[in-house]
Amino acid sequence: MVSWTNYHSKLTAFELTRKFPIDDDQRLSRALVDAQVELNPHQVDAALFAFQSPLTKGAILADEVGLGKTIEAGLVISQKWAERKRKILIIVPSNLRKQWYQELSEKFFLPCFILETKSYKTQIKEGQNSPFLSENVIICSYQFARNKTEEVQLIPWDLVVFDEAHRLRNVYKPTNKIANALKETFRNVPKILLTATPLQNSLLELYGLISFVDEQVFGDLESFREQFNNMPGDFGITMLRGRISNVIKRTLRRQVLPYIRYTNRLPILQSFVPEKNEALLYDLVSEYLQRSNLYALPNSQKALMILVIRKLLASSSFAISGTLDTMIQRLELKLQQSKVRIDILGEVGSDYEALDEIQEEWDETEDSESLNVQDIEEIKQEIIELQKFRNLALSIDENAKGKALLTALEKAFHQIETIGAEKKAIIFTESRRTQDYLTRILSDSPWKHGLFLFNGSNNDERSKEIYKKWLIRYKDTDKVTGSKTADMRSALVDYFREEGQVMIATEAGAEGINLQFCSLIVNYDLPWNPQRIEQRIGRCHRYGQKHDVVVVNFLNETNEADQRVYQLLSEKFMLFEGVFGASDEILGSVESGVDFEKRIVSIYQNYRKSEEIQAAFDSLQAEMSKEIDAQLQNTRTKLLENFDDEVREKLIVRHSASKESRTQFENKLMKLTQYELSGIAEFLSDSSFLLKQKNFEGDYPTGLYELPRRSGEAHLYRLGHPLADLLLERSKMRNLPNEIVEFNLSEHEGKITILENLKGKSGVLRVDLVYANTPVQEEEYLLFAGLTDDGEPLEEDITSRFFSIGGRVLPDVLIHSYHTEQMAKMVLGKETMIQSRISERNAKYFEEEAEKLESWAEDLKLGLEREIKEFDRKIRDTRRLSVAAQTLAEKLSFQKEIKSLEQIRTNKRKALFDAQDDIDRRRGEFIVEIEKKLTVNYSKKTIFEIGWRII
Repeated sequence: MVSWTNYHSKLTAFELTRKFPIDDDQRLSRALVDAQVELNPHQVDAALFAFQSPLTKGAILADEVGLGKTIEAGLVISQKWAERKRKILIIVPSNLRKQWYQELSEKFFLPCFILETKSYKTQIKEGQNSPFLSENVIICSYQFARNKTEEVQLIPWDLVVFDEAHRLRNVYKPTNKIANALKETFRNVPKILLTATPLQNSLLELYGLISFVDEQVFGDLESFREQFNNMPGDFGITMLRGRISNVIKRTLRRQVLPYIRYTNRLPILQSFVPEKNEALLYDLVSEYLQRSNLYALPNSQKALMILVIRKLLASSSFAISGTLDTMIQRLELKLQQSKVRIDILGEVGSDYEALDEIQEEWDETEDSESLNVQDIEEIKQEIIELQKFRNLALSIDENAKGKALLTALEKAFHQIETIGAEKKAIIFTESRRTQDYLTRILSDSPWKHGLFLFNGSNNDERSKEIYKKWLIRYKDTDKVTGSKTADMRSALVDYFREEGQVMIATEAGAEGINLQFCSLIVNYDLPWNPQRIEQRIGRCHRYGQKHDVVVVNFLNETNEADQRVYQLLSEKFMLFEGVFGASDEILGSVESGVDFEKRIVSIYQNYRKSEEIQAAFDSLQAEMSKEIDAQLQNTRTKLLENFDDEVREKLIVRHSASKESRTQFENKLMKLTQYELSGIAEFLSDSSFLLKQKNFEGDYPTGLYELPRRSGEAHLYRLGHPLADLLLERSKMRNLPNEIVEFNLSEHEGKITILENLKGKSGVLRVDLVYANTPVQEEEYLLFAGLTDDGEPLEEDITSRFFSIGGRVLPDVLIHSYHTEQMAKMVLGKETMIQSRISERNAKYFEEEAEKLESWAEDLKLGLEREIKEFDRKIRDTRRLSVAAQTLAEKLSFQKEIKSLEQIRTNKRKALFDAQDDIDRRRGEFIVEIEKKLTVNYSKKTIFEIGWRII
């Protein structure tokens, strides 16, 4: 390392921590460095789009599926966190909560907490009055946020992120209760909406999403309908595009091909025919479930339980036998009038781990537990039947699908070998009991070595052994979080990556883990929710996957309903083959995967005959086949998509700028660290060091540190790490005298032309930090002012380069104040230039917001004028009728009606003028509010002043 001084260190500390202007690409520098993921330029571009104005109320990030919208949001969240704006809420579908937790924890190292019913109640019991007030990023489901709106509304959120935000696109409909409740709750909160499908069937959906973010982009629904919904040609599209361009951003997969390599999905369909007893068991239980009255299932959970039992029935005889046993026990207790009750949903949920994902989205009726004599007799009969079903299930030792698995794996591993991928497979099942069965049959297979389980508890001996070794390996590193659940998941994933061959996973394995190193997915049980299937496959088929991904599914040849479900998922949703599987348009057309599951289970429940089943699926498929007409496709393209060349050129620039920014930031942090830890740390490279001892306060472990972390044993070193924060703060607070620094250009590697002419010269240099704060934005500017001894002023691009070369402080020599007045004038002039730039930029922000409000006001006035035009039309029509009238009485009647309509119109006109005045008043109030938000308060402090000499 070149020679540094305390001045080098202090300046670098301020460079690393200063608050950049909102329009400066370097604003994301800290987030870019902190992200332990290879960022693509479109992701950086999207994050900067979300920050583009301090007046913005939010943004819709609408990249196509697979482009990493979670990463884009993670960058924004990480930057907010770095700015100490830490009241952050993420609202997601319930099945994505763990995935978000893992992504933010592992890739951005943000402290997160999943808030759900159980954790909420626990915190309340522990004395936390408002669990939403937290030191962590809060993650919760849509349903949970909806249920807690009163509490959530009390918190001044810095940012709320909505994932799968197409759920909100029908917010303009009063019937969409959840979306309307959330819109009202977060009306004045900065928001980011993530969705691949902002426009599916109607422009009104786009209106809904944008009004959710900012109600002042458009006026009311009717004025939008009148102006845009019928889309009067290219002029209307151009006008609408201009209105939404600052709110919504969309990038397509084809536009990022230079940065992301896509692989294919290769499907294998393995058919099987159930054995006689398996088929009998299926028919008996299926017929039982179709009854209108079932005592074994509580009314409050009946529909949900029927879905779960049908899924377990299709999974394996082992899965259904345990469930039948639970149902029998519940009925026996009920028959005894026992106060003890079996929580059947909880019992079944311990086997069917996907239950948590869907339970919140099922609305059920209340229970009625009173029994009469007839009930008691029918319960006895139901127990006998269930015992018969259970005994039949227990008599089955092998399942035809289990045997078919061995055949399918042999085919799939052969294909994996052909494409050059590692021979690893993840097998998904929806049942813990089926998981145990698959373990048994695979333990005698060629793939028994490297076989392990992944589920919600991971309390089997093999998992415990893997976890124990992992803890020993990573002892005293920050890879160990202290959360057994999170660490167990990390241990099993690491094992799978390094040694394991076959992971048998329940639905818990589909959430929150990334398995790009695995190229074989086996859906032993196939969910009916296409979004869950996409999540499963997306564990492996994602950015970073180097090989094509083989997807294995099973099909019961004797079950017509199963065949039609597979056909829908395969052909309509296109989940199992192609470059990216399910298209965003089609997958996004399912407002809720749970609703789709309900439609499927309804067919299983209500139809028995072949022709009825086929007709029901034909009807469902017809619904799913309503393609967006060519006009709307064309409209969506023109509205939301930029030209490919335009996007690519922008991304090339962004790629270069963000990469350079990230590299410079990392280099500066490591150089400062090397200077500050001199003598107590050994620097192994320009991105790693070994901390041998401590000579400062704080509990910072010794050992290996890396930026970024490349080995699991190392501590991840970054801005935000307590050790880095300590060194930066220590350097910034260091009081420095006005000494002379001798910069050695002769020993500098490389050539800095602009400094060559200063060799042998000396002078004075001052560095100030200028603060420019508004109610919505804090900015900091480093100001360099320099003079030579003979009073020649130096340009800022020269003085700022002084500290890129090494130097030394001349001992016992202090500078004497000279050129004081000239230096003060220089500093004042530079301050004025900064203020002028800020003023010009803020004027642009003001103009954009004023134009938006002008359009909003005109929209509202258009709505008011519409009603008067309607009265004009009625008056004209009535006059025509009067002229055509045959009798005097009719003519007089029409004239009377005309007079009445004219009087109403006159009153409406007066009301219109008042209403227009009111709109103008409201617009004026908004303008005043904008002015306040852009009012800047300036202050300044000197970081240091030195004498300089270049040799």
